[in-house]
Amino acid sequence: MSAFKELMQTYKKNDPAAGSSAEIVLTYPGVWAIFFHRISHFLYNKRVRVPARMLSMFARWITGIEIHPGAVIGRRLFIDHGMGIVIGETAEIGDDVKMFHAVTLGGRGDQAGKRHPTIGDGVLLSAHVQVIGNITIGKQAKIGASAVVLKDIPVGVTAVGIPAKVVKTKEENFRKTADNHTI
Repeated sequence: MSAFKELMQTYKKNDPAAGSSAEIVLTYPGVWAIFFHRISHFLYNKRVRVPARMLSMFARWITGIEIHPGAVIGRRLFIDHGMGIVIGETAEIGDDVKMFHAVTLGGRGDQAGKRHPTIGDGVLLSAHVQVIGNITIGKQAKIGASAVVLKDIPVGVTAVGIPAKVVKTKEENFRKTADNHTI
């Protein structure tokens, strides 16, 4: 399946307000941010760094979403609204991640090398979540709105708060999903 078709299906699946593919392409800043990131990331990997950074700066200007060209982003990233999202240079985002506005995947000033988070497949990052440092959010984890994540979060759990703490285990999340018959 083409990357474009896959992305359109992702937006239609995750946003009840999403209309046609034309509407999504023309009016969804997350789609534009991902499009520009794919190009700037390609240039960055080819060591064409200044044009890559300029393109990412242009994308930030038109979308309100700042993604460093060095960040690695998997397939089917869903960005809802998007304004204020910041994704740092060494961040890694898995497949099927959902991200809402004002999320930061940031680094700490005291780290060199890999200094931004790794986000596992299927993770939900609610609005205003801050994930700081070289930490990992496990697959299928859910991070509640305005949480500040400073330590690794295990697979499948729900974490909330400042600093973020696990409030639902993987088993509790799975049981709720099974009870709702939405597996």
